Amino acid sequence: MFATNWMGKPLAAITVAAAILAFASPVSANPEVGKPAPEFSGVDANGKTWKLTDLRGKTVVLEWTNDGCPYVQKHYNSGNMQSLQQGATSDGVVWLTVASSAEGTQGYLNGEKANALTASRKAAPTAILLDATGSIGKAYDAEVTPHMYVIDKTGALAFMGGIDNNPSADPSTIKGAKNHVRAALDDLKAGKSVAQAITRPYGCSIKYKS
Repeated sequence: MFATNWMGKPLAAITVAAAILAFASPVSANPEVGKPAPEFSGVDANGKTWKLTDLRGKTVVLEWTNDGCPYVQKHYNSGNMQSLQQGATSDGVVWLTVASSAEGTQGYLNGEKANALTASRKAAPTAILLDATGSIGKAYDAEVTPHMYVIDKTGALAFMGGIDNNPSADPSTIKGAKNHVRAALDDLKAGKSVAQAITRPYGCSIKYKS
């Protein structure tokens, strides 16, 4: 079984624990870095509605997740994702973890499951958005977990792509890898443009509603 990119063309993939490794094109017509990030409205695990328009003036991170994906597990089992979340939110960043898996598929979360997952992996996002319809994911052309996006304080998309530059499910590869999300947040904090604003995402294909 092979994943496809946004143009529907086959991509090299490996099956690991029923998850598909998908490499995506580093360039996407929509969304577009430097342009307003796609607006969204989503409900979190506690029933609160989040709208991007309400977050102007804050840096926002969107992180697509699927707890059954070994590439997501790489970053959570090692504590890498939690460290990123804690560092970002301590700087006032709004970190929204997005679960776009459809009901009945790997990674699907309802509110109860989402809160239990956050507690079990000691995660520290601002909120988990429940996107079982896939509307937020498709608006951002999110293809894999984890797929990462950073939105600046003006509401413009500042970064999109892979969390780091080592597309492996092996946690030992985190050490020595360049963390693109941390670098993007550091650039924005320093008042700079993001030096590497588009990177190649890697991970498991998002299990969208068909």
